[in-house]
Amino acid sequence: MGPLVRSAGGSHQWLASFFLGLCWFLSPGRLAAPGGDYPGATVDNLVVRKGDTAVLRCYLEDGASKGAWLNRSSIIFAGGDKWSVDPRVSIATANRREYSLQIQDVDVTDDGPYTCSVQTQHTPRTMQVHLTVQVSPKIFRISSDIVVNEGSNVTLVCLATGKPEPSISWRHISPSAKPFESGQYLDIYGITRDQAGEYECSAENDVSVPDVKKVKVTVNFAPTIQELKSSGVVLGGSGLLRCEGAGVPAPVFEWYRGERKLINGQQGIAIKNYSTRSLLTVTNVTEEHFGNYTCVAANKLGTTNASLPLNQIIEPTTSSPVSSPAPSTAQYGVTGDAEVLFSCWYLVLTLSSLTSIFYLKNIILH
Repeated sequence: MGPLVRSAGGSHQWLASFFLGLCWFLSPGRLAAPGGDYPGATVDNLVVRKGDTAVLRCYLEDGASKGAWLNRSSIIFAGGDKWSVDPRVSIATANRREYSLQIQDVDVTDDGPYTCSVQTQHTPRTMQVHLTVQVSPKIFRISSDIVVNEGSNVTLVCLATGKPEPSISWRHISPSAKPFESGQYLDIYGITRDQAGEYECSAENDVSVPDVKKVKVTVNFAPTIQELKSSGVVLGGSGLLRCEGAGVPAPVFEWYRGERKLINGQQGIAIKNYSTRSLLTVTNVTEEHFGNYTCVAANKLGTTNASLPLNQIIEPTTSSPVSSPAPSTAQYGVTGDAEVLFSCWYLVLTLSSLTSIFYLKNIILH
């Protein structure tokens, strides 16, 4: 609570009498014991979240006249007189049955014991309320994104505040993620390329939703060639060679034919490089293009290479079918105009034979 000052108004005679009672109540013999409880006081606990409004209840009994609120030994209210300059503090309910204190937008500095003292005919009666202000978890420090080489040891840090003190857990965001033990520090020994990626720190204390922050870990490793593919090609056609690789940083690809480095755009060679693969196309293939080609992948951590052949495909030869010649009257030694006469003579003989057969048939039937 802030500094205290008395507002104008009120009964000076009552205040004098009341403060005499308070002096007796706050005398060394009546102060709180090590446990924090006043002798004969009723103790209550109130838990609120930071930013909420807290209402500290105090109920009056028959015969009670005036009441006062104290924060530890500082007077906040005495009857209707406000002694605190804090604008967030007010009397929420003031009547013959209740004398409750209200604190708006509570903060961690408001945490602690509050005492309601009620003046009776004989001695003050007190009730103590212990205000606990809970605070949502907040991560205030986390490791920056880092880049390490494969095999290194890595320590990630995540610090958070909150009340109650938040628990901190780590999670590797990946399909094969494994749970880690809770704690502010995450140690990874001999990190591998599979452990690269984002790590999520979560601070939780059940006051509100967890506070979550992420840190990215990049793991450098030397390149490897994972797959080589070659398409066979016919003379005059186009052949394709593919080289698949991996590495961090992304490898740089080059192609060689023996000791000679191949240049894109020269001698029918076209090369296209990507982050994880390289494509080599050979156009208008001749006999000289067939043979082994070497793919080289390199980054700052190392170099690797692998070879594959460009093979020739032999096209099968096709033969034309031989057709049999149509029968010709030439086989009888008849050609030219005589061939026409021969055909007519043959037709006449055929018709004569049919007529004779028809005539014989009629004789037999009759």
